[in-house]
Amino acid sequence: MFKHVINDSLYLALLEPRHSPALFQAVDDNRDYLRRWLPWVDATQQQSDSRQFIDWSLKQFLNGNGMHTGIWFESILVGVVGFASINSSNSSGSIGYWLVESAQGNGLVTQSCRAIIRHGFCKLKLNRIEIRCAVDNSGSRRIPERLGFQYEGTLRDVEKIGERYLDHAVYSLIRRDNDISQYIQK
Repeated sequence: MFKHVINDSLYLALLEPRHSPALFQAVDDNRDYLRRWLPWVDATQQQSDSRQFIDWSLKQFLNGNGMHTGIWFESILVGVVGFASINSSNSSGSIGYWLVESAQGNGLVTQSCRAIIRHGFCKLKLNRIEIRCAVDNSGSRRIPERLGFQYEGTLRDVEKIGERYLDHAVYSLIRRDNDISQYIQK
């Protein structure tokens, strides 16, 4: 299975069924914080819901159309990052991520996304990598901006969370972009 060590304190690992309790606990302990931006939080009511997500994500990984890894910081599961979707016909992938509130501000998502981007360009041979995030989620928007993605525009009312609709900012990084040399060297 996929595991990528970023440094002594941080690594990514493909989510496995044995991670269900830790994944559910991370969501449950951060429910109020996460539900502001993530539509699936309220549907995650018990550990079996996390197990179903992991089972689905492993099928997606085996089919080559997605990859979800846990973000492990100091041996604790603190979030998820990966390719929410991979379109092999178009050599493109869309990155998604979330992090528990207590782990914010340490650069964990930026470092984790950098590893996922490198994997996408070098191992998966993607041409385009996209990140979409809520327009009003300034913390999430800083990730693609920090990583050299180009802002492409806004999708209006693209995601419903509770009773409100969110606009998404769309960012991309394309193989021909000058900024990707940091991802394909090593």
